[in-house]
Amino acid sequence: HPDVAKSLNGLAVLLKDQGNYDEAKRLYERSLEIRRKSLGEDHPDVASSLYNLAKLLKIQGDYDEAKRLYERSLEIRRK
Repeated sequence: HPDVAKSLNGLAVLLKDQGNYDEAKRLYERSLEIRRKSLGEDHPDVASSLYNLAKLLKIQGDYDEAKRLYERSLEIRRK
């Protein structure tokens, strides 16, 4: 359900801010999965999840994957 995804995303933000990157990543990915299934690939909330996950990956130094997710988020928002 989209509300579960929103709550997972909020908790992931907190964990990221606390430096608990592995757990934050797990929750961001779960939130993204729920949003994709419940809202569709091109929904603005999916773009937000991609953006948040990309920010975390950038912090972790995974620049290539972060770039890919940022670009996909931008693509959705431009539609």
